[in-house]
Amino acid sequence: MPRNSEDVRYRMQIAALELFTQNGFDQTTAAQIAARAGVTERTFFRHFPDKREVLFVGQEILSAALTESIRQAPAELPPIAVLRRAFADVTPLLEGNRRFSEPRRHIIAANPALMEREVAKHAALVGVVADALQKRGIVPARAAFAAQAGLAVLGHAVDLWFGKSARSLAQCLAEAFEELDLFVAAAGGS
Repeated sequence: MPRNSEDVRYRMQIAALELFTQNGFDQTTAAQIAARAGVTERTFFRHFPDKREVLFVGQEILSAALTESIRQAPAELPPIAVLRRAFADVTPLLEGNRRFSEPRRHIIAANPALMEREVAKHAALVGVVADALQKRGIVPARAAFAAQAGLAVLGHAVDLWFGKSARSLAQCLAEAFEELDLFVAAAGGS
C-alpha cells in the first residue's frame, strides 16, 4: 500500500474515532467519516468494507506480528515463555497505536454489537496464537490453553496500562506476568 494510502487510512481512522466519540457509533455514517478526513465516501469504502472495520483494522497486523515472533522463538522455550517474548516483541506496535486503541475500547464497550464483534475477533486471535504454538510442536489442547492464558495476561497488562498511563506497556506486561507467576507458585503450594 503506498504511503499516501496509509496516511489516508490513518486520517479516516482518527476521523472515525472523533465522530464515534462525539456522536456515537450508530449515529455516525461513513460519509461523515470521509468528509471529516477530507476524502470521498468512495475512498472510504476502498479502505474499509463498513464503518465497523475502522475499529478492527489492526487485527491482521497484530496476528501476523505475533505469529512471526512465535515462529522465531528459541525451540527450547516453553509455551508461556514463547508468548511472553512474543508480547514483548509486539509491545512497540501496541504502544505506537495507543492514540487509537484507548478511545476504541470505550466506543466498543458502549455498543453491544461491537462488543460481540470484539469477542469474535479475540477468539480468532486465540486461534492464530494457538496455531502458531502448534506449529512449534505443542499439542493442540495445550497450545489452545496457553494461547487463552497468554492473551488473558496480555489483556490484563493492557488494562493496567490504560489505567496507569504514566507506566509503559512493557512495565505493565512484566507486572502481569509476575502476577501469573505468583498465582502458579501459590497453586503449587496448595
